[in-house]
Amino acid sequence: MDLAAAAMSIHANVERVIDGKSEAIDTAITVLLAEGHLLIEDVPGVGKTALARALARSIDGTVHRVQFTPDLLPSDITGVSVFDQARAAFEFRPGAVFANIVIGDEINRASPKTQSALLEAMSERQVSVDGTTYPLAPPFMVVATQNPVEMEGTYALPEAQRDRFMARISMGYPDATAELAMIHGHDRVEPVEELESVVPLADFTAMIGEARAVHVSDAVGRYVVAISTATREHPRIYLGASPRATLQLVRAAKARAAMAGREFVLPDDIDVLAEAVLAHRLIVDRGAPPAATLVRDIVATTAVPQGS
Repeated sequence: MDLAAAAMSIHANVERVIDGKSEAIDTAITVLLAEGHLLIEDVPGVGKTALARALARSIDGTVHRVQFTPDLLPSDITGVSVFDQARAAFEFRPGAVFANIVIGDEINRASPKTQSALLEAMSERQVSVDGTTYPLAPPFMVVATQNPVEMEGTYALPEAQRDRFMARISMGYPDATAELAMIHGHDRVEPVEELESVVPLADFTAMIGEARAVHVSDAVGRYVVAISTATREHPRIYLGASPRATLQLVRAAKARAAMAGREFVLPDDIDVLAEAVLAHRLIVDRGAPPAATLVRDIVATTAVPQGS
């Protein structure tokens, strides 16, 4: 099975659980294939956690779920060294972050100190505890869900934390047809529990390498840089896209191209992903249009540089 066919199989498998959200599923698969992390922001009960669990089951990966609460400690996430009296030595007990897909449920209900415990794992794919570094096995992806910041009992994610997420999506409510299908499909058993793997974990790891090898021309590279630069120079944007954002937009575009069966990135790949990858990283002035609207405007007015 080639990469494009495998991606379609994963999509179809996840769609058995998440009805009517094809675009959100595509973005989630793209981020996983690009070795990124996904932030899902929406109200409770729209399938955020189910999407992550279905994705993990589809690739036969390990999955750990962390329910973020105000009393959650950083060591609950990273792990802790415990003294073993029988061996007269400290033994490391891994935390919830040691999995292929880590679901951080309602991440903005934990304190900023606990949220920051994920920073090293997300950026360097390792955990340091008591001076010892423990690598995280690939593939590794954090799928964090959060309710809108305006809701009671939430803490806004700091800029450094948001910048670690490759993309942010919103699930939204299902349409009437999809919601009716849920009534009949979820009344006897939870559909995600019946999902089986469609792509072995080793095969998916190989797919990541294929996506990484997709070609990005100089013209497309200049196009991405032009978009990022425009966010930094926009008069209504206080904080523009970081260099990390530029790199992650390219990585996501390479994964999308691979899923489409191409060995090269098109400007269209950048256009489709720009909002999901860039908008959550920007800080706009008071009274300005939403960041997503500004990103769409920038993409629409940025010319694609000519050349190979």
